[in-house]
Amino acid sequence: MRNVNWQAIVFDFDGVVVESGKIKTQAFAELYRPYGADVVAAVVQFHTQNGGMSRYRKFRHFQEHFLNQPPLTEAEEKQLDIRFSELVVEAVIAAEAVPGAIELIRQQSQKIPLFVASGTPEVELKVIVERRGLAPYFTAVRGAPALKKTIIAEILSAHNLKPEAVLMIGDAMADLEGAQANNTAFLGRVFPGDPNPFPAHIEIVPDLRGLVQ
Repeated sequence: MRNVNWQAIVFDFDGVVVESGKIKTQAFAELYRPYGADVVAAVVQFHTQNGGMSRYRKFRHFQEHFLNQPPLTEAEEKQLDIRFSELVVEAVIAAEAVPGAIELIRQQSQKIPLFVASGTPEVELKVIVERRGLAPYFTAVRGAPALKKTIIAEILSAHNLKPEAVLMIGDAMADLEGAQANNTAFLGRVFPGDPNPFPAHIEIVPDLRGLVQ
């Protein structure tokens, strides 16, 4: 992984660039606290097992499977989205960077195009990237509602990139599946002490310091 001349690198954001995974978990717990401890536990478990999935798909799943209520209206989903953003945006902007991530991004951006492909809503994601001072380093910052595999496919097509020469760095199965759907290389980031969500053959790292040259 470390000695390949990549044509481009695609980064997931939460848990790859910024240590913000726990922030999102806490926000989901807070949103569903009024429904009781059992619902909160189910929500947190589903969220942690489905990293990279957009919050909208999670909201719909919780509504149907955990709350047993009619599907969310557009207005209800919008309200959940606003409340979730209020809980996470400032915290993610203030969160610690993944060790090595900023150095890697600054270094590689001088050589090759870099991209973000995230499950975070794109408008919100762009605000966070901008506020963290990272926008100048990325050729494009992409997020929900587009699926990760679609985002990666569009990046490859728009920038005429060879899939095998592109590295995707992610921390969830959605990232790996997006990479595999597009035949790109993949590197998994697993926070030290957390369970490894990836198959045994997938190369993983505890942070990005080892990729800085």
